[in-house]
Amino acid sequence: MVQIVVCIKQVYDIGGLKVDPKTRSLVTERVERKISDFDKNALEEALRVREKQGGSVIVITLGSSTANDALREALNMGVDEAYLIDAGDMGELDARVTANLLAAAVKRTGGFDLVICGEASVDMYAAQVGPRVAERLGIPLVSHARSVSVNGSIVTAERDLEDAYETIEAPMPLLLTVTKEINEPRIPKITMVIKASRKTAKVLNTRELGIPLSPSVKVLKALAPVTERKREIIGGKTEEVTENLVRQLIKDGVVGG
Repeated sequence: MVQIVVCIKQVYDIGGLKVDPKTRSLVTERVERKISDFDKNALEEALRVREKQGGSVIVITLGSSTANDALREALNMGVDEAYLIDAGDMGELDARVTANLLAAAVKRTGGFDLVICGEASVDMYAAQVGPRVAERLGIPLVSHARSVSVNGSIVTAERDLEDAYETIEAPMPLLLTVTKEINEPRIPKITMVIKASRKTAKVLNTRELGIPLSPSVKVLKALAPVTERKREIIGGKTEEVTENLVRQLIKDGVVGG
């Protein structure tokens, strides 16, 4: 029996984001929100471990009341309990405060064997929250796991190190961050949705968690990059155009010489 806690984040669907051409700022009005892609992989992996080993899966998120939609999606997938850390309208919290709140909430859920997070969120992609939660809980961290198996109290994970794969074993309690390659998240069946409709998320107040809400980092603005085009025209016959184009690409460092 493995007691698993999954930390998720609700993010904007980046496919629906647009950029204001005048201000270069993101337009988020009427953009749908969803569970961050990597966090959905974390949810799926937790459910697969529970199916093989038994136990329970608890999901936690931090946000305003809109984050209940993410928790409802997680409940539909089959998690046992859901917790919302109600951040109200406090604005964007940095990775340190977020991790401190999540770690405090994990402790409030009772005992746990395994904590699973996505390797990063698709909006910030800082990859800091998972490692920080592990540090606050005082448990080992195994990051960037692309496959996971549990045997008794031992977790075996294959890590993606970009230029190599590493297989390691670690005892529980343990925190995992997982990559998108680890699985394909399930689509809830109608029977699962009906069963989940009887469940509601529990709300945790930030004050009762006892964590100071004082971010160390504040995002002042996020602007789309400016792309300048050279608009160079290469004329001539086909052979000349090809040769001159390749020469220009080599000069600009786009291709090797």
